[in-house]
Amino acid sequence: MKVLGIVCSSRKEGNAEALVREALLGAAEKGADTDLISFANLSIDPCTGCGSCTKTGECVVDDDMKNVYPKLLSADGIIIGTPVYFWTVTAQAKLLMDRTYSLHHDRKLRGKICGCIAVAGRRGTANALAALNMFFLGQDMRPVSNGVSAYGSGKEDVKNDERGMRGARDLGHMVAETIAEQK
Repeated sequence: MKVLGIVCSSRKEGNAEALVREALLGAAEKGADTDLISFANLSIDPCTGCGSCTKTGECVVDDDMKNVYPKLLSADGIIIGTPVYFWTVTAQAKLLMDRTYSLHHDRKLRGKICGCIAVAGRRGTANALAALNMFFLGQDMRPVSNGVSAYGSGKEDVKNDERGMRGARDLGHMVAETIAEQK
């Protein structure tokens, strides 16, 4: 069983990454092999809206997303974490969502077990989690919960949010347990 964590932040080793890593620890505790992708290390361009993927099933944009697609496809479970910017997901999270349009036509993500995490200084986690869950449902994926909210704005502040950290670990448990129940 494989669980992929995706950090949709431009900040390396920030709060969203700490939470996704905690979720992956939870998944590993339940027997999952885990992998982490950080958008802070990638160069991903926006969807051009060219429509080529509707015919070929593949995106024509040549960037680091070409390395993300195989990991998405081989994962049994996917956990996405995002900071909150202006009461919603980051541009990196939106890039991820938009660029999976090429996987939508053949329902390549259908049935994948998933969960989401949003971290904010104060507000906006509900909007960000709603956006991620709508993405999951649009791709026919199976969210295990409404998601995890956590709070912290300074580097590693989230580690002081015991409820958020515990929620992330529990999310990882739920993703792995749900995958195991399917097999």
